[in-house]
Amino acid sequence: MKTRLGIILLAGILSTSAYADEKKSNILSVHVLNQQTGAPAPDISVILEQKSASGWKQLNQATTDKNGRISAMWSAETPTAGDYRVIFKTGDYFEKQKLQSFFPEIPVEFRISDVNQHYHVPLLLSQYGYATYRGN
Repeated sequence: MKTRLGIILLAGILSTSAYADEKKSNILSVHVLNQQTGAPAPDISVILEQKSASGWKQLNQATTDKNGRISAMWSAETPTAGDYRVIFKTGDYFEKQKLQSFFPEIPVEFRISDVNQHYHVPLLLSQYGYATYRGN
């Protein structure tokens, strides 16, 4: 009984540690909510880019899940301070719903100053407008 309890506790500690390491190494997440319906916006392609002297460099591309989230948007590269942007490909999302939209894509620029923090970029979306902010 004591051995089994020890194994269960050790497994819990290791899984918690692995989750903490994953969260620390992946410092960026995004979330898209359709403001018109109040529902998450699944299947939106999102591109992460880093600004450099020669322009924008793509680091990653992912798609929002059924909850409108990408919990691990950061690429495999080690995070560095600097200017970044995520580009939400919203035109395709509305086209699939047979709805018109004024914004075919929404770029959101932001600055990462502390790579030890987590950055969350939520997008509240409608056909003819959007809002964003730094979430947590």
